[in-house]
Amino acid sequence: MDEQQPGAPQVLEPLVTRVLANNPSPFTHTGTQTHLVGTRDLAVVDPGPDCPAHIDALIAAIAGRPVTAIVITHTHRDHSPGAVPLKAATGATVVGCAPLALDDLGPRADVSFDADYAPDRVLAEGESISGDGWTLTALATPGHTSNHLAFALPEAQEGSGALFTGDHVMGWSTTIVSPPDGDMAAYMESLAKLQSRDDRIYYPAHGDPIDRPQRLVRGLIGHRKQREGQILRLIGAAPRTIPAMVAKMYVGIDPRLLPAAERSVLAHLIDLDARGLAAQEGDVWRRAP
Repeated sequence: MDEQQPGAPQVLEPLVTRVLANNPSPFTHTGTQTHLVGTRDLAVVDPGPDCPAHIDALIAAIAGRPVTAIVITHTHRDHSPGAVPLKAATGATVVGCAPLALDDLGPRADVSFDADYAPDRVLAEGESISGDGWTLTALATPGHTSNHLAFALPEAQEGSGALFTGDHVMGWSTTIVSPPDGDMAAYMESLAKLQSRDDRIYYPAHGDPIDRPQRLVRGLIGHRKQREGQILRLIGAAPRTIPAMVAKMYVGIDPRLLPAAERSVLAHLIDLDARGLAAQEGDVWRRAP
């Protein structure tokens, strides 16, 4: 894909345009991507942070067309807060995931949960919204967060659907799964759900579109299983703390990402504990007998 410029609309296919927010970070890559769906009337998927320049760019890209809905995949602060000023500017309803009353205990201070998120309508699995020539259908994909939704667009070009994956599957990195709200078992189940589908393309909130989604999902499942195997081998050899495991597993990682790596290892350990494969003693984890 051509290099994206913040605020500049980029048409990805006839029904899909993306606008990049200027919020790059080690956790957001080049920034959060908002997607406009439709031509005559629109849905706005993940309006992004409450950043005046980004909201102005979205309003310019909307270009006076009616906005049927502002659609939210999950309530991290780089995804949902823009709904408030965009609703004020367009009069659109806010729909999508359920709100959460939970503080993020993980390292992602730049994208902690949006405590002010207040949807007009919560969408359950299989529920849809529609406009002129487009439909968005909710697909529950918990794991990255417990309230995460993806949205299927069956009318996408070439006769097969597109899927807006939020942060569940990204186009540049694996997804952070940070307890207590992030759940590794749920994340793996959600990946398996996507693997059973035949979407042509994924439009993530971070990174380029994914035009071979089944291959990527298989790779993500394999990657998580590999990490699980590493953890089991490490704690099988000797009881270890999470920082000690991360030092062995993530050699050469950007130091800014170490806390996030620790959260993902914790998520794996919680899952292994629930399955009777690992046990915790204070700050130390060991292989369960």
